Amino acid sequence: MGAYIIRRLLLMIPTVFGIMAVSFLITQFAPGGPVEQALANLSGQNASLAERITGSEGGDFAAEPGQGGSYRGSQGLPPELVERIERQFGFDKPPLERFTTMIWNYLRFDFGESYYRDISVIDLILEKMPVSISLGLWMTLLAYGISIPLGIAKAVRDGSRFDVWSSTIVIIGYAIPGFLIAIALIVLFAGGSFWSIFPLRGLTSPGWENFPWWRQVLDYFWHLVLPIIAMGLGAFATGTLLIKNSFMDEIGKQYVVTARAKGLTENQVLYGHVFRNAMMLIIAGFPSAFVGIFFGGSLLIETIFTLDGLGLLGFQSVANRDYPVVFATLYIFSLLGLIISLISDLAYMWVDPRLDFESRDV
Repeated sequence: MGAYIIRRLLLMIPTVFGIMAVSFLITQFAPGGPVEQALANLSGQNASLAERITGSEGGDFAAEPGQGGSYRGSQGLPPELVERIERQFGFDKPPLERFTTMIWNYLRFDFGESYYRDISVIDLILEKMPVSISLGLWMTLLAYGISIPLGIAKAVRDGSRFDVWSSTIVIIGYAIPGFLIAIALIVLFAGGSFWSIFPLRGLTSPGWENFPWWRQVLDYFWHLVLPIIAMGLGAFATGTLLIKNSFMDEIGKQYVVTARAKGLTENQVLYGHVFRNAMMLIIAGFPSAFVGIFFGGSLLIETIFTLDGLGLLGFQSVANRDYPVVFATLYIFSLLGLIISLISDLAYMWVDPRLDFESRDV
Protein backbone atom coordinates (compact mmCIF):
# COMPACT_ATOMS: atom_id res chain seq x y z
CA MET A 1 0.00 0.00 0.00
CA GLY A 2 2.81 2.42 0.88
CA ALA A 3 4.52 1.87 -2.48
CA TYR A 4 1.25 2.47 -4.32
CA ILE A 5 0.63 5.75 -2.48
CA ILE A 6 4.18 6.94 -3.25
CA ARG A 7 3.75 6.09 -6.95
CA ARG A 8 0.48 7.99 -7.11
CA LEU A 9 1.98 11.02 -5.39
CA LEU A 10 4.93 11.03 -7.78
CA LEU A 11 2.58 10.70 -10.74
CA MET A 12 0.83 13.90 -9.65
CA ILE A 13 3.93 15.92 -10.55
CA PRO A 14 3.93 15.29 -14.34
CA THR A 15 0.12 15.37 -14.39
CA VAL A 16 -0.12 18.86 -12.87
CA PHE A 17 2.84 20.00 -14.96
CA GLY A 18 1.11 18.83 -18.14
CA ILE A 19 -2.15 20.56 -17.21
CA MET A 20 -0.35 23.83 -16.52
CA ALA A 21 1.79 23.56 -19.67
CA VAL A 22 -1.18 22.98 -21.99
CA SER A 23 -3.19 25.76 -20.34
CA PHE A 24 -0.26 28.18 -20.56
CA LEU A 25 0.29 27.30 -24.23
CA ILE A 26 -3.36 27.95 -25.06
CA THR A 27 -3.28 31.38 -23.44
CA GLN A 28 -0.36 32.39 -25.65
CA PHE A 29 -2.62 32.15 -28.72
CA ALA A 30 -5.80 33.45 -27.10
CA PRO A 31 -6.69 36.97 -28.27
CA GLY A 32 -7.51 39.76 -25.87
CA GLY A 33 -4.79 39.18 -23.30
CA PRO A 34 -4.11 41.56 -20.41
CA VAL A 35 -1.70 43.70 -22.45
CA GLU A 36 -4.22 44.09 -25.26
CA GLN A 37 -6.98 44.93 -22.80
CA ALA A 38 -4.79 47.57 -21.16
CA LEU A 39 -3.98 49.05 -24.57
CA ALA A 40 -7.67 49.14 -25.44
CA ASN A 41 -8.38 50.94 -22.18
CA LEU A 42 -5.61 53.40 -22.94
CA SER A 43 -7.24 54.13 -26.27
CA GLY A 44 -10.02 55.89 -24.39
CA GLN A 45 -12.33 53.18 -23.04
CA ASN A 46 -11.17 53.52 -19.43
CA ALA A 47 -9.00 56.50 -18.63
CA SER A 48 -8.79 55.82 -14.90
CA LEU A 49 -7.29 52.37 -15.45
CA ALA A 50 -4.88 53.87 -17.95
CA GLU A 51 -3.67 56.35 -15.37
CA ARG A 52 -3.18 53.58 -12.77
CA ILE A 53 -1.14 51.43 -15.16
CA THR A 54 1.04 54.17 -16.60
CA GLY A 55 1.32 56.26 -13.48
CA SER A 56 0.61 59.39 -15.47
CA GLU A 57 -2.23 61.27 -17.08
CA GLY A 58 -1.01 60.53 -20.57
CA GLY A 59 1.14 63.63 -20.94
CA ASP A 60 4.39 61.66 -21.08
CA PHE A 61 3.08 59.39 -23.79
CA ALA A 62 1.42 61.43 -26.47
CA ALA A 63 0.32 59.18 -29.30
CA GLU A 64 1.91 59.73 -32.69
CA PRO A 65 0.68 58.31 -35.97
CA GLY A 66 2.32 55.08 -37.04
CA GLN A 67 3.65 54.22 -33.59
CA GLY A 68 2.68 51.07 -31.70
CA GLY A 69 3.49 47.41 -31.60
CA SER A 70 2.21 44.01 -32.62
CA TYR A 71 -0.68 44.01 -30.12
CA ARG A 72 -4.22 44.75 -31.14
CA GLY A 73 -5.08 48.28 -30.16
CA SER A 74 -1.46 49.43 -30.03
CA GLN A 75 -1.63 51.42 -33.26
CA GLY A 76 -0.98 55.05 -32.61
CA LEU A 77 0.63 54.42 -29.20
CA PRO A 78 4.34 55.02 -28.59
CA PRO A 79 6.52 51.89 -28.17
CA GLU A 80 7.69 53.12 -24.75
CA LEU A 81 4.17 52.93 -23.43
CA VAL A 82 3.64 49.43 -24.83
CA GLU A 83 6.91 48.28 -23.24
CA ARG A 84 5.90 49.73 -19.88
CA ILE A 85 2.61 47.86 -19.99
CA GLU A 86 4.43 44.64 -20.92
CA ARG A 87 6.67 45.05 -17.88
CA GLN A 88 3.61 45.78 -15.74
CA PHE A 89 2.14 42.37 -16.60
CA GLY A 90 5.43 40.51 -16.94
CA PHE A 91 5.09 40.04 -20.70
CA ASP A 92 8.49 41.57 -21.43
CA LYS A 93 10.06 38.12 -20.91
CA PRO A 94 9.97 35.14 -23.31
CA PRO A 95 7.08 32.67 -22.80
CA LEU A 96 9.38 29.85 -21.67
CA GLU A 97 10.96 32.03 -19.00
CA ARG A 98 7.55 33.17 -17.78
CA PHE A 99 6.29 29.59 -17.60
CA THR A 100 9.39 28.37 -15.75
CA THR A 101 9.15 31.21 -13.24
CA MET A 102 5.43 30.53 -12.71
CA ILE A 103 5.98 26.81 -12.05
CA TRP A 104 8.84 27.51 -9.63
CA ASN A 105 6.70 30.00 -7.73
CA TYR A 106 3.72 27.65 -7.66
CA LEU A 107 5.84 24.86 -6.20
CA ARG A 108 6.40 27.22 -3.27
CA PHE A 109 2.70 28.22 -3.31
CA ASP A 110 3.61 31.76 -4.31
CA PHE A 111 0.83 32.80 -6.70
CA GLY A 112 1.69 36.48 -7.06
CA GLU A 113 -0.86 39.27 -7.23
CA SER A 114 -3.97 39.80 -9.30
CA TYR A 115 -3.55 41.99 -12.37
CA TYR A 116 -6.62 44.08 -11.66
CA ARG A 117 -7.05 43.93 -7.88
CA ASP A 118 -4.64 45.23 -5.27
CA ILE A 119 -4.48 41.92 -3.43
CA SER A 120 -2.43 38.74 -3.61
CA VAL A 121 -4.00 35.79 -5.40
CA ILE A 122 -3.90 33.52 -2.35
CA ASP A 123 -5.60 36.18 -0.22
CA LEU A 124 -8.21 36.65 -2.94
CA ILE A 125 -8.93 32.91 -3.06
CA LEU A 126 -9.12 32.70 0.74
CA GLU A 127 -11.51 35.67 0.70
CA LYS A 128 -13.90 33.85 -1.65
CA MET A 129 -13.42 30.40 -0.10
CA PRO A 130 -16.10 30.63 2.65
CA VAL A 131 -18.89 30.94 0.07
CA SER A 132 -17.72 27.93 -1.94
CA ILE A 133 -17.08 25.87 1.18
CA SER A 134 -20.55 26.68 2.48
CA LEU A 135 -22.29 25.82 -0.77
CA GLY A 136 -20.22 22.75 -1.60
CA LEU A 137 -20.02 21.18 1.84
CA TRP A 138 -23.64 21.46 2.91
CA MET A 139 -25.00 20.66 -0.53
CA THR A 140 -22.83 17.51 -0.73
CA LEU A 141 -23.89 16.36 2.73
CA LEU A 142 -27.56 17.06 1.98
CA ALA A 143 -27.50 15.38 -1.44
CA TYR A 144 -25.77 12.22 -0.24
CA GLY A 145 -27.71 12.17 3.02
CA ILE A 146 -31.00 12.03 1.09
CA SER A 147 -30.01 10.10 -2.04
CA ILE A 148 -28.38 7.12 -0.26
CA PRO A 149 -31.36 6.09 1.94
CA LEU A 150 -33.87 7.05 -0.77
CA GLY A 151 -31.99 5.08 -3.44
CA ILE A 152 -31.86 2.02 -1.17
CA ALA A 153 -35.58 2.30 -0.38
CA LYS A 154 -36.43 2.58 -4.08
CA ALA A 155 -34.29 -0.47 -4.92
CA VAL A 156 -35.92 -2.58 -2.20
CA ARG A 157 -39.43 -1.46 -3.24
CA ASP A 158 -38.82 -1.46 -6.98
CA GLY A 159 -42.11 -1.19 -8.90
CA SER A 160 -44.18 -0.15 -5.88
CA ARG A 161 -46.27 3.01 -5.68
CA PHE A 162 -43.58 4.60 -3.53
CA ASP A 163 -41.01 3.91 -6.26
CA VAL A 164 -43.25 5.37 -8.96
CA TRP A 165 -44.13 8.67 -7.30
CA SER A 166 -40.64 9.20 -5.90
CA SER A 167 -39.19 8.53 -9.38
CA THR A 168 -41.46 11.24 -10.75
CA ILE A 169 -40.07 13.76 -8.26
CA VAL A 170 -36.50 12.65 -8.94
CA ILE A 171 -36.88 12.93 -12.72
CA ILE A 172 -38.41 16.40 -12.44
CA GLY A 173 -35.56 17.48 -10.18
CA TYR A 174 -33.03 16.09 -12.65
CA ALA A 175 -34.66 17.70 -15.70
CA ILE A 176 -35.02 21.26 -14.38
CA PRO A 177 -31.78 23.30 -14.46
CA GLY A 178 -30.57 24.63 -11.13
CA PHE A 179 -30.75 28.27 -12.18
CA LEU A 180 -34.45 27.92 -13.08
CA ILE A 181 -35.12 26.39 -9.68
CA ALA A 182 -33.20 29.28 -8.11
CA ILE A 183 -35.31 31.86 -9.95
CA ALA A 184 -38.52 30.07 -8.98
CA LEU A 185 -37.45 29.98 -5.32
CA ILE A 186 -36.69 33.70 -5.38
CA VAL A 187 -40.08 34.49 -6.93
CA LEU A 188 -41.89 32.33 -4.37
CA PHE A 189 -39.94 32.82 -1.14
CA ALA A 190 -37.48 35.75 -1.41
CA GLY A 191 -39.60 38.81 -1.97
CA GLY A 192 -40.64 38.11 -5.54
CA SER A 193 -44.34 37.96 -6.32
CA PHE A 194 -45.38 35.95 -3.27
CA TRP A 195 -43.67 35.58 0.13
CA SER A 196 -40.60 37.27 1.54
CA ILE A 197 -39.36 34.56 3.90
CA PHE A 198 -35.70 34.01 3.01
CA PRO A 199 -32.92 36.56 2.38
CA LEU A 200 -31.85 37.16 -1.20
CA ARG A 201 -28.14 37.95 -0.99
CA GLY A 202 -24.99 37.13 0.94
CA LEU A 203 -24.23 34.52 3.58
CA THR A 204 -25.01 36.71 6.57
CA SER A 205 -27.19 39.66 7.52
CA PRO A 206 -25.86 43.17 8.23
CA GLY A 207 -24.47 43.35 11.76
CA TRP A 208 -23.93 39.58 11.90
CA GLU A 209 -20.72 40.04 13.90
CA ASN A 210 -22.70 41.53 16.78
CA PHE A 211 -25.27 38.72 16.96
CA PRO A 212 -25.11 36.12 19.77
CA TRP A 213 -23.55 32.84 18.59
CA TRP A 214 -26.83 30.94 18.31
CA ARG A 215 -28.35 33.69 16.19
CA GLN A 216 -25.22 33.77 13.99
CA VAL A 217 -25.65 30.05 13.30
CA LEU A 218 -29.35 30.41 12.51
CA ASP A 219 -28.75 33.44 10.30
CA TYR A 220 -25.97 31.63 8.41
CA PHE A 221 -28.13 28.61 7.62
CA TRP A 222 -31.15 30.81 6.89
CA HIS A 223 -29.18 32.44 4.08
CA LEU A 224 -28.12 29.03 2.72
CA VAL A 225 -31.58 27.45 2.43
CA LEU A 226 -32.48 28.65 -1.07
CA PRO A 227 -29.02 28.29 -2.71
CA ILE A 228 -28.58 24.78 -1.28
CA ILE A 229 -32.01 23.67 -2.49
CA ALA A 230 -31.35 25.12 -5.97
CA MET A 231 -27.97 23.39 -6.22
CA GLY A 232 -28.94 20.16 -4.49
CA LEU A 233 -31.95 19.00 -6.48
CA GLY A 234 -29.94 17.97 -9.54
CA ALA A 235 -27.21 16.23 -7.55
CA PHE A 236 -29.78 14.58 -5.28
CA ALA A 237 -31.69 13.22 -8.29
CA THR A 238 -28.57 11.89 -9.99
CA GLY A 239 -27.30 10.24 -6.82
CA THR A 240 -30.66 8.63 -6.07
CA LEU A 241 -30.96 6.98 -9.50
CA LEU A 242 -27.32 5.88 -9.41
CA ILE A 243 -27.67 4.29 -5.97
CA LYS A 244 -30.96 2.59 -6.85
CA ASN A 245 -29.55 1.02 -10.01
CA SER A 246 -26.37 -0.04 -8.21
CA PHE A 247 -28.31 -1.75 -5.42
CA MET A 248 -30.71 -3.45 -7.82
CA ASP A 249 -27.78 -4.85 -9.78
CA GLU A 250 -26.24 -6.28 -6.60
CA ILE A 251 -29.53 -7.62 -5.20
CA GLY A 252 -29.93 -9.86 -8.24
CA LYS A 253 -26.56 -11.58 -7.83
CA GLN A 254 -25.99 -15.12 -6.59
CA TYR A 255 -24.30 -14.22 -3.30
CA VAL A 256 -27.49 -12.45 -2.17
CA VAL A 257 -29.55 -15.58 -2.86
CA THR A 258 -26.99 -17.62 -0.91
CA ALA A 259 -27.07 -15.22 2.03
CA ARG A 260 -30.85 -15.38 2.20
CA ALA A 261 -30.75 -19.17 1.97
CA LYS A 262 -28.49 -19.23 5.04
CA GLY A 263 -31.26 -17.58 7.05
CA LEU A 264 -29.92 -14.01 7.24
CA THR A 265 -32.49 -11.28 7.76
CA GLU A 266 -33.20 -8.80 4.97
CA ASN A 267 -31.36 -6.03 6.83
CA GLN A 268 -28.32 -8.28 7.32
CA VAL A 269 -28.30 -9.14 3.64
CA LEU A 270 -28.86 -5.54 2.55
CA TYR A 271 -26.46 -3.72 4.85
CA GLY A 272 -23.99 -6.51 5.62
CA HIS A 273 -23.36 -7.64 2.04
CA VAL A 274 -25.13 -5.61 -0.65
CA PHE A 275 -24.32 -2.16 0.77
CA ARG A 276 -20.55 -2.62 0.65
CA ASN A 277 -20.51 -3.78 -2.97
CA ALA A 278 -23.14 -1.34 -4.23
CA MET A 279 -21.33 1.67 -2.74
CA MET A 280 -18.23 0.97 -4.83
CA LEU A 281 -19.76 2.81 -7.78
CA ILE A 282 -20.69 5.78 -5.58
CA ILE A 283 -17.17 6.02 -4.22
CA ALA A 284 -15.76 5.86 -7.75
CA GLY A 285 -17.74 8.91 -8.83
CA PHE A 286 -17.29 10.90 -5.63
CA PRO A 287 -14.00 12.73 -6.42
CA SER A 288 -15.17 14.31 -9.67
CA ALA A 289 -18.60 15.08 -8.20
CA PHE A 290 -17.07 16.60 -5.08
CA VAL A 291 -14.63 18.85 -6.94
CA GLY A 292 -17.31 19.89 -9.42
CA ILE A 293 -19.82 20.72 -6.70
CA PHE A 294 -17.26 22.30 -4.41
CA PHE A 295 -15.67 24.69 -6.89
CA GLY A 296 -17.04 24.57 -10.40
CA GLY A 297 -20.78 24.14 -10.28
CA SER A 298 -21.98 27.24 -8.46
CA LEU A 299 -21.38 30.10 -10.92
CA LEU A 300 -25.03 30.71 -11.81
CA ILE A 301 -26.21 30.12 -8.25
CA GLU A 302 -23.62 32.55 -6.91
CA THR A 303 -24.69 35.14 -9.46
CA ILE A 304 -28.42 34.74 -8.85
CA PHE A 305 -28.11 34.88 -5.04
CA THR A 306 -25.32 37.50 -5.07
CA LEU A 307 -22.78 35.18 -3.46
CA ASP A 308 -19.19 36.18 -4.21
CA GLY A 309 -17.44 32.79 -4.31
CA LEU A 310 -14.83 30.92 -6.32
CA GLY A 311 -17.19 30.13 -9.18
CA LEU A 312 -17.86 33.80 -9.86
CA LEU A 313 -14.20 34.65 -9.28
CA GLY A 314 -13.06 32.09 -11.86
CA PHE A 315 -15.51 33.36 -14.48
CA GLN A 316 -14.54 36.99 -13.95
CA SER A 317 -10.83 36.12 -14.04
CA VAL A 318 -11.17 34.32 -17.38
CA ALA A 319 -13.27 37.14 -18.83
CA ASN A 320 -10.77 39.79 -17.67
CA ARG A 321 -7.72 37.66 -18.60
CA ASP A 322 -6.49 37.89 -15.01
CA TYR A 323 -3.94 35.13 -15.61
CA PRO A 324 -2.45 34.92 -12.09
CA VAL A 325 -5.89 34.12 -10.67
CA VAL A 326 -6.77 31.77 -13.56
CA PHE A 327 -3.58 29.73 -13.30
CA ALA A 328 -3.54 29.71 -9.49
CA THR A 329 -7.10 28.37 -9.25
CA LEU A 330 -6.35 25.82 -12.00
CA TYR A 331 -3.24 24.66 -10.15
CA ILE A 332 -5.00 24.37 -6.79
CA PHE A 333 -8.08 22.62 -8.18
CA SER A 334 -6.00 20.17 -10.25
CA LEU A 335 -3.86 19.30 -7.25
CA LEU A 336 -6.89 18.95 -5.02
CA GLY A 337 -8.66 16.75 -7.56
CA LEU A 338 -5.70 14.37 -7.80
CA ILE A 339 -5.42 14.13 -4.03
CA ILE A 340 -9.13 13.39 -3.67
CA SER A 341 -8.83 10.75 -6.40
CA LEU A 342 -6.11 9.05 -4.37
CA ILE A 343 -8.26 9.22 -1.24
CA SER A 344 -11.09 7.64 -3.25
CA ASP A 345 -8.89 4.69 -4.22
CA LEU A 346 -7.88 4.21 -0.60
CA ALA A 347 -11.57 4.27 0.34
CA TYR A 348 -12.07 1.44 -2.14
CA MET A 349 -9.78 -0.71 -0.02
CA TRP A 350 -11.63 0.24 3.14
CA VAL A 351 -14.96 -0.77 1.56
CA ASP A 352 -13.59 -3.92 -0.10
CA PRO A 353 -10.34 -5.25 1.46
CA ARG A 354 -10.07 -7.80 -1.36
CA LEU A 355 -8.66 -5.10 -3.64
CA ASP A 356 -4.89 -5.38 -4.08
CA PHE A 357 -3.27 -2.03 -4.79
CA GLU A 358 0.28 -3.34 -4.63
CA SER A 359 -0.24 -5.35 -7.84
CA ARG A 360 -1.31 -2.22 -9.78
CA ASP A 361 1.14 -0.28 -11.92
CA VAL A 362 -0.18 3.16 -10.85
